[in-house]
Amino acid sequence: MKRRRFLWTMGAAGLGLSAAVRSQTRAPAVAANSKLRVLVIGVVGTIGKIDRTQVSQHPAVEIAGLCDVDANALAEAAGDHPGAFTCRDYREAFARHGAAFDAVIVATPDHSHAPIMLTALANHKHVYGQKPLVHQLEELVMMEKALAARPQLVTQVGNQRMASSGRRAAVEILRSGALGKAVEAHAWINSPNEREYFNLDRVIGEPLPPPPSLDWNLWLCACDDTPYRSGIAPVVWRSWWNYGSNGLGDWGCHVLDVVFYAYDELQSPIAVQTHCVQSPNPLFHSHPCHSTITYAVASGKFARKQFAIYFSDSAQAPSRAALGLPPGKYPDTNMTVVVCEGGVLCLTADGRLEIWRDGKMTSGLKMPGLPEFPRLNHWHAWVDNCLGKKTELRSPFKDAIRMTEAAQLAVKATRFPHEELRWNKATLSFTNHEEATRTIVRRTYRDGFAPPPVI
Repeated sequence: MKRRRFLWTMGAAGLGLSAAVRSQTRAPAVAANSKLRVLVIGVVGTIGKIDRTQVSQHPAVEIAGLCDVDANALAEAAGDHPGAFTCRDYREAFARHGAAFDAVIVATPDHSHAPIMLTALANHKHVYGQKPLVHQLEELVMMEKALAARPQLVTQVGNQRMASSGRRAAVEILRSGALGKAVEAHAWINSPNEREYFNLDRVIGEPLPPPPSLDWNLWLCACDDTPYRSGIAPVVWRSWWNYGSNGLGDWGCHVLDVVFYAYDELQSPIAVQTHCVQSPNPLFHSHPCHSTITYAVASGKFARKQFAIYFSDSAQAPSRAALGLPPGKYPDTNMTVVVCEGGVLCLTADGRLEIWRDGKMTSGLKMPGLPEFPRLNHWHAWVDNCLGKKTELRSPFKDAIRMTEAAQLAVKATRFPHEELRWNKATLSFTNHEEATRTIVRRTYRDGFAPPPVI
């Protein structure tokens, strides 16, 4: 019997695995003077080791458990935390060891985010989850309902760049109205690129036996059974439609965050239109892409009743002349630009902030009236809040939902290039496109891996 089926059968018969995944037993609050016991799911990978290391350096953290579908990664992490329990299946971690940890780090491929994070919330665990927050549009609503059911839990998405002074200052400047009414926003990234994260050539490869260290059934998680191919795992899954979110989804929170922090009115888009160079492919994401995400607004903060975010990948920067900027180059290839009636705010992903008025630039950090921005450790802020110490937290899941919705709408619309899709989040539908509603809003989850309801 395959290990995956064995664990699930044992759960129903003896371990109570299914019940544990849907547990409604409230976990005890973490005492302010005790350590936060953390389970890490995805312990190495592309970002898991960084998250684990950063959190573990907080003096009030104990890495209590390690979970990974790759035995080699698990062994590497176990060498760093010899006292932690280890397992391969995240469901087993909650069923067998749920009393041993208070909080969870989820640093796994995109397709498994919602099943694992919602399992953690159902079991009353604080969650630090990597971006994009979810992979499917329907999962946005699942996450909203879970957060409403667990308001006492502390969540944070892997948006570490928001800790920079420049990004926090950009939010304050826009919120204050110092640049006048907002006209439009532009965000662009240089991803996907030649890094090892992407399968740019769309190489399918022949079906192969998975590496001995990799539990392929568990790696697939919620997705349909499919043969292992070297062009998917361990790190090139971002280019694949079923597993990743390509560059737009991967980087969305890093360049869209300040827009949503600045303008609470931008709750859910009414439309998305994505233009792509490549034709849709059933297995892979398309790029280069340029997306227009439109919001209806009724506020004096905006110049019009519609506000558009233009979001592009592959370093497709807008014309400087069209934005009222003088000739020159943008300071980075990962940028956020907000055009207002009284000036233009230009911000790099790492927080370099420029304010342009009438062709002249000043440093955004020298704008009058800005508060002090004390040093902020993104990972430690999550730990502090889990322990009851209220510090600045960027970005909890409630904020990440809006960032993720915009990014994933841009991603999903690549299936229908050049077509405007009218979006209604309340009904999880594209009101003008039945095929899009049927094909890009949700997935059918594999037995045993569906996200649990959090009630």
